[in-house]
Amino acid sequence: MLTIIDGLNKDPNVHGILVQLPLPPQVDAGLVLDSVSPEKDVDGFHPVNSGKLLAGAPGLRPCTPSGVMELLRRYEIPIAGRKAVIVGRSDIVGKPMAILLLAANATVTICHSRTSNLAEECRRADILVAAIGRAEMLGEDYIQPGAVVIDVGMNRVDGRLTGDVDPEAMARLSSAYTPVPGGVGPLTIAMLMSNTVQAAEGRRS
Repeated sequence: MLTIIDGLNKDPNVHGILVQLPLPPQVDAGLVLDSVSPEKDVDGFHPVNSGKLLAGAPGLRPCTPSGVMELLRRYEIPIAGRKAVIVGRSDIVGKPMAILLLAANATVTICHSRTSNLAEECRRADILVAAIGRAEMLGEDYIQPGAVVIDVGMNRVDGRLTGDVDPEAMARLSSAYTPVPGGVGPLTIAMLMSNTVQAAEGRRS
């Protein structure tokens, strides 16, 4: 696999490389992801691109958090000065989501499996981002009336796809929300294509 990636890195006709996760357990996913050239890392996972994100420098951004920011912008949802709570601290969604919201001047809290009084923390959110990977875990006790709810979760339960937030509570209490399926997922794909175009343009400059 590393040999294949090395060949793609060197191929001037290849502008973007996507490693489909999860990889088989015997494969070191970190080693594989790090072997992708940062300039072709359209997922935005490479440590170089993570460092650029943290520093506020131009670079390829993780697609799902970027899609969430684009959604908030397109729907003209205020971010500056708002309380944003992110449930989940993954390198793919939770951490980069926090950095992007901080850059937009939100006051950000990251919650996770060890957070005390999780429901209370979530109820403080003007913008609630659920990315914990547990089907419909966040119910009505977790949502402040009028909050904007972004459900990043993708869980299969009895053959159906559902998010991390109870859809009935989300529809009843939130001022705006992303459904599952059909919400953040298509935006992730759109931002992946945007990153690919950015990578291609970067190689021409």
